[in-house]
This record gives sequence, structure tokens and C-alpha cells, in this order.
Amino acid sequence: MRATPAITRAPRRRRSLGRQIRSLAGLILFLFIASVGISVYVGWKLTHPAPLALSDSPEHYGMTFESIEFPSRQEGILLKGWYLPGKPPAEGTEAIAKPNIIMAHGYKNNRLQTTTQAIRIAQDLTERGYNVMMFDFRNSGESGGTMTSVGYYEKYDLLGAIDWMKTQHPAKIALLGFSMGGTTSLLAAAEEPSVAGVIADSPFNHLTHYLQDNLSVWSHLPNIPFTPLILGILPRLTGIDPDQVDGLSAVDRIYPRPVLFIHSTDDPSIPYTNSESMWEKHKDRFEFWKTSGAGHARNYPEAPQEYMKHVTEFLDKL
Repeated sequence: MRATPAITRAPRRRRSLGRQIRSLAGLILFLFIASVGISVYVGWKLTHPAPLALSDSPEHYGMTFESIEFPSRQEGILLKGWYLPGKPPAEGTEAIAKPNIIMAHGYKNNRLQTTTQAIRIAQDLTERGYNVMMFDFRNSGESGGTMTSVGYYEKYDLLGAIDWMKTQHPAKIALLGFSMGGTTSLLAAAEEPSVAGVIADSPFNHLTHYLQDNLSVWSHLPNIPFTPLILGILPRLTGIDPDQVDGLSAVDRIYPRPVLFIHSTDDPSIPYTNSESMWEKHKDRFEFWKTSGAGHARNYPEAPQEYMKHVTEFLDKL
């Protein structure tokens, strides 16, 4: 009697395992391509926000102003803003030379920086005799340009504003920036010796480090894998090098000129330790007014009189 040969199932198992491996590889490839595609889209959207239209004007506050325009130092992009002359001293009062103030707004804002009430700050400053410039960075408000670089190119816009002020109204210059504008003010002052001092309200200290910690909040995507992907793609996509937006390095080049940092311990967007780390580098010349309960770049609305006291005392020492 002949024995029945054993049936081998090994080839079938190998074919099944091979199909599973190919399916898994296909799924991994699909997820990778999808993640890269999402990262490109989100990175593009973050650097190309729709410009926020102006919703207010100095004339609503009875302020004297001049509409101005000037080129950025980079690419000659046309930027627009307002020049608001300071109130002249009362008759018989000695005129005291005061620095001209250039204000710099934050990300996805315009010259009004409404949550900060920047126009009210400008009004308080002009009432005290300071000349003030408010302007829109590229891709903001009424200015030209299509990309927002969170300080990298905006530095050149602020340098263009400084050029205009030096030509049209020669005097000492002080910068007053909020959030992204605060960091951009530090970057510009580090390159422009005509800046006598900087007030940085709620700045971040280094763009790469800040994005590594907070990009998931901006993008609403999981930190892994999207934060490293977006940070790897952004420089190639936009030409922005976030490592160059470095406030920690800029303050060393500003020193010994003075800087006033203003930051709330309750800032949910940029931790106050960003300002603290820059202030600590040169405490002999830098000042730090640490507030509480104000949120992000809302220190003036929370305590306008105290805010102006700190700001004007700093400016009057320049």
C-alpha cells in the first residue's frame, strides 16, 4: 500500500507573508507621502496668511497723521503706514528732545495690533510729545508682499522704516515691538547702530526653538511627525532660515544699548521665559518688567497707566 505524500503549505504561507509585507510597505509609503503633503500645505499656509485689513484710523481719535510709504531694504517691497507727529510743548515750556518711536506689530496682525491697542499706545506717546511711526510689515495690512516669515524678512522691512525716519525726521530712534515685532525689533537694532533702544513686548527668543516647542499649537497637528517635517520643509519651500531669527544672539550685538522687556507670566502663546533668557544676558543694561494676568501682548490694555510709566521712563533715559 502506497503512502499518501504530505501536503506542504510553506509556499502558500510565504506568499501570504509577502503580500502582508508589501501591504505594510505600501501603507507606510502612503502615510509618509500624506504627512509630507500635509506638512507642505500647513507650512505654506502658516507663511502665507491672508493680510488683515485695517479697521481703524488715527482720525477717529482726533490725531494728526500722515499716510506714508517706503521700500523695505530687501527686495524693495513697498510698505505703508502712518507718521504721527508728537504734540508740541506748551508755549513757554522748554522743548526736550525725544526719540522717534517706530512700532512693529505681531504675526497675522497689522499696524493696529488691535488686541494690544497699539493705536491707543501711539496716542499716549504723541500726547507726551513723541513722534510715532506705525506701519504694516510685508503681507500685512496695506503693504505689498505675499509671504510672512516671522521675523526673517520682516527685519528688512523694519530697517526700511528706520531709513525713512532717519531721512524724514532725523533724531534718536527707539523701537517698540509686540510679539513677532518685538523679536524683529531686536534683530533690526542689532544691525542698525542708529537705534538708541528697544522695547520688546512679549517676544520669542529664537524662532527654531520656539517652533520646536509650539508649532503643534499653531498647526493643530501632532508634534510627531509633523513638527520636524515642517521645520525641514519650510527652508526649502520659502527660503526662510529660522535659525537666523535669533534674539539671543541679537541682544549681544545690541549691548550696551538698553532694552526693556515686557512680558506676562500668564502669556499662553510665548512663555515669559523667552524674554527672561534675553534679559539675563545683560542685566546691567537691560530691564525686565514682568507682569501677570495679561495674556499675550496685552500688557497695555491690562494696565495702561503703569505701561506708559515704564515705557516713558525708559525712553526718557535714551
